[in-house]
Amino acid sequence: MSFAFHPEAEKEFNTAIEYYEEAEPGLGYDFAIEVHSTIQRAVSFPKAWTVLDGEIRRSLVRRFPYGVLYSEEKGDLYIVAIMNLHRDPDYWKRRK
Repeated sequence: MSFAFHPEAEKEFNTAIEYYEEAEPGLGYDFAIEVHSTIQRAVSFPKAWTVLDGEIRRSLVRRFPYGVLYSEEKGDLYIVAIMNLHRDPDYWKRRK
């Protein structure tokens, strides 16, 4: 199983990496590694995570207040959002 990002999810991911890197050198890299680890867990066990809405599931990122929101589409993972958990929890619903 492979994965792909919604364009807005990829933008969120890159923005968060930049934010953490500016806060502390190396922290953006750590964040990217944790997100990729979360994605790999979801790829390995796509049905193991919490259902948020319809077919969208959320896997939490370790060490950081983020969740990876995704759905399974045609045997692949489609990442809808790299969501900051302190943000409006429904903002991503406009992205389908």
